[in-house]
Amino acid sequence: MSILRAENVSYKYEKTGNYVLKNVSAEFEKGKLYILTGKSGAGKSTFLSLISGLDRVSEGRIFYKDRDLSELNLDKYRATEIGVIFQSFNLLKNRNAIENILLSERISLKKKGDSGKVVELLEKLGISKETAGRRVMHISGGEQQRVSIARALSHSPEIVMADEPTGNLDEANSREIMEIFRKLAHEDGKCVIVISHSEKMWNYADEIYSVDGKKVEAKRKA
Repeated sequence: MSILRAENVSYKYEKTGNYVLKNVSAEFEKGKLYILTGKSGAGKSTFLSLISGLDRVSEGRIFYKDRDLSELNLDKYRATEIGVIFQSFNLLKNRNAIENILLSERISLKKKGDSGKVVELLEKLGISKETAGRRVMHISGGEQQRVSIARALSHSPEIVMADEPTGNLDEANSREIMEIFRKLAHEDGKCVIVISHSEKMWNYADEIYSVDGKKVEAKRKA
């Protein structure tokens, strides 16, 4: 059973009326890693923005656990139900890893986080306590991406979304990050949706969806 689905979703620019996406549909289940691929400008990031509640559809509907996103509090949905990871990390470089996550929890969840639990989460993702105490500007790109993943997981979301999370990493780090996503799906039972243009990363997916602006369709099973 799907935890998230899009039904005949379209998105167009208000000023020009040009469609980025037109009547696209897709379903996503827990326990699976999905990769969205497609040419530049095909609408991958737009589609991710719509299912994450960052943008609203022009036409069609998106359902989370059979509830229409248009009827939900989207701030709460983003803060509690999903975790989003970006290519550029979006971390505060003059703060350490622990502080980055605690500040995020304070802003999004309006609560004081538990530093002990944060350290435990970071260690699970391969960040030692010593590394977690360093300012982000002094750790590697692969470590920074692990911190951003930990930040996205800190509120235990059921859905994890990532937009080109390995785009700024070398191949070794890219594979390690994708292995983290695969474990999140297969071992923790999360629904994981990743945008990636790299065919080398496709082997980690349970389902690969091709986005071309008019449809989101299964490219092949991994």
